[in-house]
Amino acid sequence: MRLSNVAHLRPPFGRLHGYDVTARRTGRRLPVSFDQHRHVEGGDRPGSWMAICFTLPEPVARDRLSAAWLAVVARHGTLRSGFALDGGEPVLEELDITPGEWTEHPIASGQAVNDAVREVLDRTCTPFATPSHRLLVLETDLRPTVVIGADHAHVDMWSMLVVIRDLLAALDLTDGDAVPELALVPPFAEHTTSLRERDPAPEDVHRRWAEVIAASGEVMPRFPLPLGEPVKQAERVEVRDVLGVDDAAALAAQARGDGVSTLSTVVSAMTAVTRDLTGSPLRAVFPVHSRYESTWHDSVGWFIANSVLESADPDPSACAAAVREAVHLGSWPLADVFAPWGGMPEAPGMFAVSWLDLRRLPVRVDAAGLDAQYVGASIRADGVMLWFILDESGLHLRCRYPDTDEARRHVGGWLDALVRDLRARAAESVGGVLELGERRYRVRRAARSDVAAIVALLADDELGASRESDDIAHYERVFDAIARDRGQYLAVVCDEHDAVVATMQLSIVPGLTRNGATRLLIEGVRVASGERSGGLGAAMFGWAHEHGRSHGAVLAQLTTDAVRTRAHAFYERLGYEASHVGFKREL
Repeated sequence: MRLSNVAHLRPPFGRLHGYDVTARRTGRRLPVSFDQHRHVEGGDRPGSWMAICFTLPEPVARDRLSAAWLAVVARHGTLRSGFALDGGEPVLEELDITPGEWTEHPIASGQAVNDAVREVLDRTCTPFATPSHRLLVLETDLRPTVVIGADHAHVDMWSMLVVIRDLLAALDLTDGDAVPELALVPPFAEHTTSLRERDPAPEDVHRRWAEVIAASGEVMPRFPLPLGEPVKQAERVEVRDVLGVDDAAALAAQARGDGVSTLSTVVSAMTAVTRDLTGSPLRAVFPVHSRYESTWHDSVGWFIANSVLESADPDPSACAAAVREAVHLGSWPLADVFAPWGGMPEAPGMFAVSWLDLRRLPVRVDAAGLDAQYVGASIRADGVMLWFILDESGLHLRCRYPDTDEARRHVGGWLDALVRDLRARAAESVGGVLELGERRYRVRRAARSDVAAIVALLADDELGASRESDDIAHYERVFDAIARDRGQYLAVVCDEHDAVVATMQLSIVPGLTRNGATRLLIEGVRVASGERSGGLGAAMFGWAHEHGRSHGAVLAQLTTDAVRTRAHAFYERLGYEASHVGFKREL
């Protein structure tokens, strides 16, 4: 799922409607968490929200959509609460939410749709709004695009997935005539209470926090390079797709080879880049989720605790230890931890790194089918905030920093170096290595410059000699079409001297047959004559099978010419069965 920003959001043009629920304060007080208090005491301000944007699979009447939304709000106590001030102190009160009405928000002449969305969310999703969330829909002739925003005090990224999932479930239960009922889940207020009842942090946790803060100048960690004048500036937001699905799988394979998580490998890259550019350790604020028990997996709330990450050694094992320490440091009631500083000691230049692996969450939505994306608000910034998202489409990041010349140069340069490092690690991953005795080969995605070598392999064959041509320009045009199709992986295998010695084309083919089985189709397998009969072909098939599994394939299939009897025996040794009869005809 992409991490966007409202300034980058490109929703379709249509009529923008917002659903205004009716909210009444009940007077019943709820506990306020440490982070909620920090956030809300900043007062009402634009840009305090986060949102998620997605497109429904079919048109939905507004009355049906509002009924489903009311069911989601009824399920989550957090969405039925609001902040107020009592003697200047933020308090949280329960709200009684009842049906309201739809309001159209006209998009002015020359106004971008995302600006219209931003204006509504800036106005309605503020800390003291009642309630501080909003359902918006952009109606078009095709499918409606939904934007759900909420002040950050009530939600985190995990929560937004819960909201989408529950809204889709409610839509299946209603025709718009009545509000469906969804099972209640524990509200975030109960989590706040349970966290307060936990034992205070032990002395070693206090000591470690103090050491990291002291090393950062008695404030929370700051970005290690100059950002310009230490005041809030217009923000610059960069959104980068760091690794595609194949390279992300390669990075994960490298992490497994090193005995660590993918997160630890990314921390290793950040540590190395920071050391190379600044000569100092990586220190960052490191949010960790506080859904310690499955009880909270289906709840909505700000289940985030800030921790600190300090990593001086880029060795993956050392970085894994640094991540474990950060999780440990953030697992205690923080009001007590920050008491020596009178609260969290924030300062301009604060550097925070957030990580979310959507593949590991117990809450799943079809982000690709819904074209879903997280949407951040536009603010004025004086620090650096970096978000990583890892999902089925790869590794993505979003970075916010002050839009000054110094920050552009230093943060942008740091990001450039980080992306280069991560791509290099993926390219050199053990996941692409085939070791056969003393020989070492590497599998990688073919580049356009490999086309001539691939064609030579295809032609160096009893049948290929008469089928292939010497029109390399034609093959290059076909290669371009293959490269644009992310369901295709045209692989080359290189030897120790980086010479192309084998090739194969792998296709991921989703289908409804066989109970909706996704298939791996293996075609165009060729091994250079000097490399045959040494086990390279079998190793290639093993790699191909793993590639298929990582893309959700449950079945591998191939076709081969009837005259290739030696190849048939090879495939049978690999476990393939000649279970079908294939037919072809010229078109």
